[in-house]
Amino acid sequence: MLTTYRMDQGRVVQVPDGEGPILLFVEPTDSEKTFLVNQHGIDEHNLASAQDPDELPRMEFDNDHLAVIFKHPKRYSANDNFQFRINSVGLFLFKDRLIVIAPSDMSVFDGRAFTKVQDLQLLFLRILSTCISHCFSHLQVINQIANELEPKIVTSMENQHLLLMFSIEKSLVYYINAISANGRVIERLKTNAKNPQTEGLSLEMVEYVDDLAIENAQCLEQAQVYANIFTGLMNARASIVSNNLNVRIKRLTTINVVFMPLSVVAGIGGMSEYTMMTQWLPWPVAYGVFLLGLAVLGFITYCILQRAEKKALGS
Repeated sequence: MLTTYRMDQGRVVQVPDGEGPILLFVEPTDSEKTFLVNQHGIDEHNLASAQDPDELPRMEFDNDHLAVIFKHPKRYSANDNFQFRINSVGLFLFKDRLIVIAPSDMSVFDGRAFTKVQDLQLLFLRILSTCISHCFSHLQVINQIANELEPKIVTSMENQHLLLMFSIEKSLVYYINAISANGRVIERLKTNAKNPQTEGLSLEMVEYVDDLAIENAQCLEQAQVYANIFTGLMNARASIVSNNLNVRIKRLTTINVVFMPLSVVAGIGGMSEYTMMTQWLPWPVAYGVFLLGLAVLGFITYCILQRAEKKALGS
């Protein structure tokens, strides 16, 4: 779907199709792809790369325009099951127009970043900046989700929450690769700032690219810190789940050991011989004494088990 924009007093506003220098294609159709290739000279491979979430970010100078494939975090939904994915966005900067090929879940030209835009070059850089900002926000969401899962893992005896943490850890690997590759694109853009096909970035633009490089490096560092923490604690979390299960099994075993001799004695006491041996006592008294004896025997067995456990831990 094609949407056309232009800049009006520093803002990006929508205009009727064909009347603006900014063309936004959201999941372009086959006819729109043909239009982009034939009318604007966009390479078919670059066009396909802009829609491929597995494509590596890169920057190319092609004929009369600059082509950039950049990574952008995919909007999270409940169906993703704690897997945060990465999408690609394609930017094609000409001297008189900017073509953006974006996925359907990407909000382009929204927010304060697009309120003071003087030219297409700055708009191009602002889009890159919003991609980095979204990576920051997604990393914060990932950290919050991990903090919510942490207490559940501590008390859990199942693998459900642990598997969710594995999914988050896997997502961080994709984020680190994407952010690192975005950083190489920014560095190359900075190196080629004076290329005629970018119309030669002004000093202000070069400083903006420097800020992008610093921001992306900070984002990469934050993602790496989260990944190292999750990886370092994953074995401990798995051990916690296993230990919780062992503790529960130990308690059940203790209960079985306590009641095992009681079952034998109760079986004997349930025979008619016990009634014959206590026929001189009223049956409520006889069976009351019998139940008291079972309780005392169970308590003694429990104390013996606890003392044996303490000695084992002490040794």
